[in-house]
This record gives sequence, C-alpha cells and structure tokens, in this order.
Amino acid sequence: MNAKKRALGKGLSALLDNSGVEPQPVYDIEKDLHAVGTIGRVLLANIESNPFQPRSDFDEEALQDLAASIKEQGVIQPVTVRKGDDGKFQLISGERRCKASRMAGLTEIPAYIISATDHNMLEMAIVENIQRENLNPIEISLAYKQLIDNYQLTQEMLSERLGKSRSSIANYLRLLNLPGEIQIGLRQDFISMGHARALVSVDDVQTQLEIYQDIIAQGLSVRDVEEIVKNLAEADTQEPEPTQKKQSPPVLKEKYLELQMQLTELYGSKVQLKSKAGGKGAIVINFSSEEDLERILNLIHK
Repeated sequence: MNAKKRALGKGLSALLDNSGVEPQPVYDIEKDLHAVGTIGRVLLANIESNPFQPRSDFDEEALQDLAASIKEQGVIQPVTVRKGDDGKFQLISGERRCKASRMAGLTEIPAYIISATDHNMLEMAIVENIQRENLNPIEISLAYKQLIDNYQLTQEMLSERLGKSRSSIANYLRLLNLPGEIQIGLRQDFISMGHARALVSVDDVQTQLEIYQDIIAQGLSVRDVEEIVKNLAEADTQEPEPTQKKQSPPVLKEKYLELQMQLTELYGSKVQLKSKAGGKGAIVINFSSEEDLERILNLIHK
C-alpha cells in the first residue's frame, strides 16, 4: 500500500517514464503568448497590412514625427491584429504606428490579438479610423460604399451599424458623384467638406469645375460657394419673361400698292408706303445723293 502511494507520489512524470513514452507539453508557450484576446509583443515582420484598410493617404512628415516619438518613448498604444492560422497576423488598426515603428527601427510592436472575419475587419478598420478622425472625406465615402457593396447593406442598416446618422452617410456617398479633379482636391485638403457639399448640388459638371477653380484662385469661403450655388438655382427656376410678339404691320391695300408703284415711277426713286394701325402711315422716298435729293424736291414742288 505504501509502495503504491509512493509510486503515485512520484507524479505523472514517473508513470510516463515507466511507460517509455516521451512527455509532451500540454500547450505551446508561443501560442499562449499570442492567444486570442490577449495583448502581446508581435514581430513587425509577421504583421501583414489590412487589405480592408480604408485609409490610403499618409502624411510623410507626420510619420517621421511619429517615428521620432516612438524611438524616444516606444509605442504607447497597442495596434490591433487578427491572428491567422499560419502564425502571421493581419493588421486591423494601427497602420501609422506600424509604419512609424519600422521607420524607427523597431522589430516588434505591442498588439491586441483578436479573431475576426473579413467583414469584422473592414468594419473595425473604418470605425477606428473614423473615430480618430484620420480619414479624409473621400476615404470615408469609399469605405461606406465598400461596406454597402460588399455586404448588401442599405444606408439605414449602415447607419445603425456604425452609429452614424443616415443623412451623414448619404452626404458622404454623394461626394463620389463629384468630378475626379474635385475629389482629388478634397483628398489633398484644397477644399473642405463644406465646399464639396455645396458643389454636389450643382448639376452641371463644367459649372462645378469652374466654381472649384474659383474657390482655389480666390480663396472663397463655404458661405461664398453656398451663395453662388443658391443664385444659380434661383436663376434656373425663374420663369423667363414673356416676350412680346411683334405685331405684323397691316398689309397695304391693293390700291395703295398701285400708288406706291406710280410714285416710284414719278420720282425715279424707290418709294415706300408704310401703313400703321388706326389708318396712319408714312411715305418714304429714297435718294442716293444730295443731287438726287434736290431732283426729287424739285419734282415735289412743281
């Protein structure tokens, strides 16, 4: 009995040794360090960019500043990554921090490790960037459109999902109807969201581009552009003033036509009889020179 107790007291390793089987670890410590739901340090070389990242414009100077800060103080806030089956990770949020960390010469970064579907990744990347106000209006518009197209969402469904008003989402999506030149100007901060919203209300593309050029050349404010657009709309809705129909002169009676011919023969120059309303009229005798005029006057005075 005591011998049996002593055998059990040696623990599981004693029993495994006696069986001739090599002991196996119960868990992989590396996997445990990178378990879903934990924060761990992940090699930057193992982090792939988020294919659903809505942000495409990164300020190089701002990245340099962030890299200098990270080099001095380290990465304060972890990035968020999705764990893959191959030991790699896909970035969900923190693209700037990853880029700046590589620039600073870091090889690893603190990361919050989660499990997420493609749909979740896109939503989280959009929401995270929108909440940080890092996306420009066109990037937000494209992200909204991608969500709607990829997952067959209505604007109402998207507003509920993202906690944004339906009118706000609609205003962003309308920006994609602007000409490419204006969209680029909005991305590069040549004009503001307020300018763009006013321009969307203009139906004619050429007029949109002309106003856009005026904004840049003259530094027009949003209020200025709204006033221009308002005046254009009012001009389009005004009914044109009715044009007065020209009244045709009364037709000369046949006897006056004969008289006109007789006078033309008499004076040797073209004579016109013009009839007006109410029986009034005029006789017009053409002359070609002062001498011709003298000749006609002499004939009249005879």
